[in-house]
Amino acid sequence: MAPLHLRLLLPVLALGLGVAFGFISPLGLALAGVYIAWILLAEEALPHWLWWSIGLIGSIALAAHQLPGFSATAFGPAQQFSADAMPVTLRLSWDKLLVGLTLLAWWLGRAPEPARQPRLLLAVIALTLLLVPLLALALGLVSWQVKWPEQLWLWLGLNLGVAVLAEELLFRAWLQPVLVRRLGAWPGVLLTAALFGAAHLPFSPLFALVAALAGLGYGLAFHLSGRLWPALLLHGAVNLLHVLLLSYPLRVA
Repeated sequence: MAPLHLRLLLPVLALGLGVAFGFISPLGLALAGVYIAWILLAEEALPHWLWWSIGLIGSIALAAHQLPGFSATAFGPAQQFSADAMPVTLRLSWDKLLVGLTLLAWWLGRAPEPARQPRLLLAVIALTLLLVPLLALALGLVSWQVKWPEQLWLWLGLNLGVAVLAEELLFRAWLQPVLVRRLGAWPGVLLTAALFGAAHLPFSPLFALVAALAGLGYGLAFHLSGRLWPALLLHGAVNLLHVLLLSYPLRVA
C-alpha cells in the first residue's frame, strides 16, 4: 500500500500540467483541489455514506464534463478512422483524467478485494471479447472495417490512460462494491452494468445496450478476480477490437 504523499502525486502532477499549459483555469484548479481533498483526505473524517455519495456525484460531474474550468486538448484536426463513420478528433479531457488519477490514488491505498472464482475469469474474458462485437454488428451499429489507423498509438494512450482508467475506477472500484454489499453479487454487478450502459445513452440507446453487455463482462472480471487490472485490460481490449476491426466510432446510417 503506497503512502498517501506518493499517491497524491498522481492527480497533483496532472493538475499542475493542466494549469501550466492553460487547459485548467483558476476555477478549475479550485474545483479540482476540493475534489482531490474530498476523495483522498475526507474519508476518515466523515460518515462513509456522505463521503462516498458526494465523491460519486463529483466524479460523475467531472467525468461528464459538467464542471467549469477545464478545456480539452485537441490533437490535430478530425481524422476519419472508418469509411462508414464520422471523423474523430482525439482529445485529452483534463477533467476525466483528474477523475481517473484521483480514484487511482484512492484505490492504491486500499486493501485488495478478495478473489471469488478466478477460474471463471478466462471464460468471462473470452465471452466478452466475442459477444460485445457480435452484438454491435447484429444491431447494425458497426460493420467490419479492418484497419490500422495512423493515430493508433495516440488513440491507445488517450483511451486507456483517460477513458478506460476513469470509467473502470468509477464504475467497478467505486460503485460496484457498494452495490454488491447492499444487494448481493449478481444484482450489484448487473445494476452496475446497467448504469454503465445508461452512461452511454448520449451515443444511442442501442449503443447503451452494447455498453451494458460490455460492462457486465468488466464487472464480472473485477468481481471474480478481486483485482481491478483484469477489468481495465478487458475494457481496453474491447475498445481496441472496436477501433481495429469495426466501424469507429459508429457506422453512419
